[in-house]
Amino acid sequence: MRPFVEKLNLAEKNSFYARTHNTPDFEVTWHQHEEMELILFKEGSGTSFIGNYVGEFHKGDIFFLGPDLPHTFQKTNKDLFVSAVVIQFQENFWGTSFTSLPECKSIKELFEASSHGLKITGSVKLLLYDIISRLENLSGLPRIICLAECLHLIEENKEYKILSFQETKEFNAHNKERIDNIYQYTVEHYYEPITLEKVASIASMSVPAFCNYFKKTTRKTYIEFLNDVRIDNACKLLVNTEKCITDICYNSGFNTLANFNRQFHKVKQITPSHYRKLFRNNLVII
Repeated sequence: MRPFVEKLNLAEKNSFYARTHNTPDFEVTWHQHEEMELILFKEGSGTSFIGNYVGEFHKGDIFFLGPDLPHTFQKTNKDLFVSAVVIQFQENFWGTSFTSLPECKSIKELFEASSHGLKITGSVKLLLYDIISRLENLSGLPRIICLAECLHLIEENKEYKILSFQETKEFNAHNKERIDNIYQYTVEHYYEPITLEKVASIASMSVPAFCNYFKKTTRKTYIEFLNDVRIDNACKLLVNTEKCITDICYNSGFNTLANFNRQFHKVKQITPSHYRKLFRNNLVII
C-alpha cells in the first residue's frame, strides 16, 4: 500500500482543519500528510493500519497520529456506515516558538510520542469525545482553546497506547514501493496459505534478504505482521458473528487451532473465547 500525500484545504478564517467525514467520504486509502491528526470515531468499526501497527477501531475510539505517519482505516464491510471527526494541524500553527515555552514541555513530549501513533484509552476518552465533537462548530479563539484543551487532557492523563514502532522516515526511503506492495498483498490474501518464498518473490529478493529487509524496515518479522492481520480479522469475526472458534481459526488463515490460540494470546494476551466474552459484556478491549 503505497501512501499518497494528502492535502486538505483550509478555510481562510481557520488555522487548522476540523470536520466530520462520513461514508463514502471517510474511505481514504493508505496515505500520509505533514499535519498531526486527532481522529474520533462516532460510528462504525474496522481495521486500523498505522505504521507497522494493525488493530481494530470501534465507535468512541480516539487516535492521535504524528506527521508523516502512514495510515488508513478500513471499515469492517463495504456496506457499513462510518463517521469520524478529523482534526489536522501543524505543530507550529500557533507560532514557531509556542511549543518551546517552558509551560509547553509536556505538549512537546506528547508530539514526539505521537510520531508512533497513539490510541487513547481510559476514562479520558469520555471527556475528549464531547470536546472533539463540538470543536468543528467553534470559531475564533474558542476553537484554538478547545484544541489546546484536548491536547492538555491527553498529555496530563497519559492514558494512551503507543501503536507503531516503525520510524516514519523509513516510509520515505527510495525503496518504499517494495514494502507497500508486500503490505497490499498481505491484506488481500491473509486468509490463504502465504509462504516466505511468495512474498520474497513479490519483493524480488531471496528469502534471507527479504526477511532481513522486512525486519529492518518495519521492526517486525513478516510472520509477526501476517499474524497481526489474521488476528485482527479473527477479532472481527468473534465480535460480529456466531461462528465457532474453530471456523474462525481457518477463516483467518491459520491451519491449526493450537497455533491460532497461541498466536491470539500472544497478540491480545487473552484467549479467543475470553475476548468474545469480554466484548459481549461491553468491557473495553484494546
